Amino acid sequence: MKTLVVGTGGREHALALALSLDPAVTEVHAAPGNPGIAAVATLHDVDPMSGPAVAELAVSLGADLVVVGPEAPLVAGVADVVRERGIAVFGPSGAAAQLEGSKAFSKDVMAVAGVPTARSFTCDTEAEVEAAFDELGAPYVVKDDALAAGKGVVVTRDRDEALAHARACGRVVVEEFLDGPEVSLFAICDGTTAYALQPAQDFKRIFDGGRGPNTGGMGSYTPLTWAQPDLASVVLDQVVHPTLAEMNRRGTPFVGCLYVGLALTAAGPRVIEFNVRFGDPDIQPVLAVLDSPLGVLLAAAAGGRLADVPAPEFRGGAAVTVVLASAGYPESSSKGDVITGVEAAGETADVIHAGTAVVDGSLVTAGGRVLAVRALGADVASARAAAYAAADHISFDGLQRRTDIASEPLGVVEGASLR
Repeated sequence: MKTLVVGTGGREHALALALSLDPAVTEVHAAPGNPGIAAVATLHDVDPMSGPAVAELAVSLGADLVVVGPEAPLVAGVADVVRERGIAVFGPSGAAAQLEGSKAFSKDVMAVAGVPTARSFTCDTEAEVEAAFDELGAPYVVKDDALAAGKGVVVTRDRDEALAHARACGRVVVEEFLDGPEVSLFAICDGTTAYALQPAQDFKRIFDGGRGPNTGGMGSYTPLTWAQPDLASVVLDQVVHPTLAEMNRRGTPFVGCLYVGLALTAAGPRVIEFNVRFGDPDIQPVLAVLDSPLGVLLAAAAGGRLADVPAPEFRGGAAVTVVLASAGYPESSSKGDVITGVEAAGETADVIHAGTAVVDGSLVTAGGRVLAVRALGADVASARAAAYAAADHISFDGLQRRTDIASEPLGVVEGASLR
């Protein structure tokens, strides 16, 4: 099976690495990829936002499966163009990708499907925002309705700060605060059937202790030994299957990864958000412990025959990912800083590239989140120790990393909505 991974980041590197380990996968290609992906895949200088260019590449390669990684190409309809050329795609149509592309659309689907989630109001004016604040009270949860690379949410007790964020966004969704730890659950979907992957937890704020602004994610780990053992099956029953049924009813079946961001409240799991792709970095430790062939799973989902393959299985032990970010992140990023120590770190851990480039023969920073160091262990504590020990080898000017990834479960202070 020839596979083509579309995208440039850490998620795509982790996917390409997992696909390369699947005996059924004969070739891995990436468009455009990054220097890390080049170690396991053939790179092609193709714009991931161009459906025709991606489709043409897939045809020329004779690709059997295209995996569209990031949300922006999915919302732009890249998967639709590739499907029109008769190639199997793991990733939703542009219409189905509105589950992430529009928070208001997502909330409407949840409401009709009876999915447990936070009360919310979609607001187009400042007066509507103020009224929602009055109704729901503090802490104020304000989400940009459109794509915002994981950084469009503000959760604060400061009403002026929340209002300023709403003004900057335009259309927003104002939600009630969900009290409880946050969990990421990924469901592989073929439009009707869904398999859940092992839950993970990621750390969104830039600084230790859940301080500072939101990021795309500063680290993650799995398994969650403190969570209810049947969490995945509960979420499939209460969230994923009703959502798939509603999307089918609307004529926009969902094929791909449905990411369910959850708050584990006293009343049970509640959906914070849907994404329409694997999360980054929270999918990275999950793929590290996946014992099933990833290509077989994704191809079955893309072909509408997920029920014909076994549900995913996971090996024992744990995995932890620690993100290394560039100076200025998340407000900005520093580019061109020389990175050292990657080879030494790679001797004991996976070094996953997210925002890197090669300039004059040197590996340099090229984005906000630069690298992720992922390690396995017999348990979370040992995996965490291994990840940090490997990360200690890597340096570049302005490097930022949290020191508390996976040190303990995220609770109320840094969970669900205060991260």
